[in-house]
Amino acid sequence: MPVLSIGQSEIYYEDQGEGPAIVFAHGIGGNHASWYQQVAAFARSYRVITFDHRGFGRSTDVENAGRSAFESDLRALLDHLDISETVLVGQSMGGGTCISFATAYPERVRALVIASSLHAIAEPDDVAPLMDAARAATADMSQLERVLDATFRAANPEQAALYAAIASFNRVDRRSLTGTWPMLVAPEAVGGGKPVLFVAGLDDVLFPVEAVRRVQARVPGSFLVEISAGHSVFFERGDEFNDSVLSFLAACGIRGVRRSAHSNAAGYTAPAQ
Repeated sequence: MPVLSIGQSEIYYEDQGEGPAIVFAHGIGGNHASWYQQVAAFARSYRVITFDHRGFGRSTDVENAGRSAFESDLRALLDHLDISETVLVGQSMGGGTCISFATAYPERVRALVIASSLHAIAEPDDVAPLMDAARAATADMSQLERVLDATFRAANPEQAALYAAIASFNRVDRRSLTGTWPMLVAPEAVGGGKPVLFVAGLDDVLFPVEAVRRVQARVPGSFLVEISAGHSVFFERGDEFNDSVLSFLAACGIRGVRRSAHSNAAGYTAPAQ
């Protein structure tokens, strides 16, 4: 089992494919297994790294450092894998990890994808009220109600059950996660000058799309893709998420080593109503 020892803890990771490196950082309801729809597509043309944040999946957190160590854990993992520069894709909590890392080590980041997240970003005055309202409205929701759109759950009960099963392997959840982000980054500084793509779910109850729009508008040279989904766009609408990220990478000149990893779908079906 591939693990990296950091202090008394172990960080589990998987390393697949060849080409430019892409690291996927999961959210609080997931772990490395959450990215199964992405690994299969991206590993055709890229080197894909997935890992478990400490306390999640197969990783341990003996020091109980929580998110305070996420940035340094990612740096240690990249050093261990001899990756000097990478694309970062962060979902929700993982977005905070990637934003923190890109701020501290911009020279090691080629591009940044922030999926369904504003973690580790200082909330501007016109964004804070939107986020406060979202936090209040979702405080008593179950994990699945928070992360998967109601329409998706009703139409895809097997996928909802899979999401819950993946989350069940985590040692911590949103209520028990310890630590804090090293700093809150001003929107204008997100990405450290590297290309940034925001991916937002139109029905995300945790990070309302209007809040994401207002932050993204402040990030120089950034892009925003909005997809009809809830909080977990990468899970609910895998092809659209993948194709959006792949198109962004192509626009940045970060091309894979083999054939296109795009889905080549003739068109996307609308979510079940």
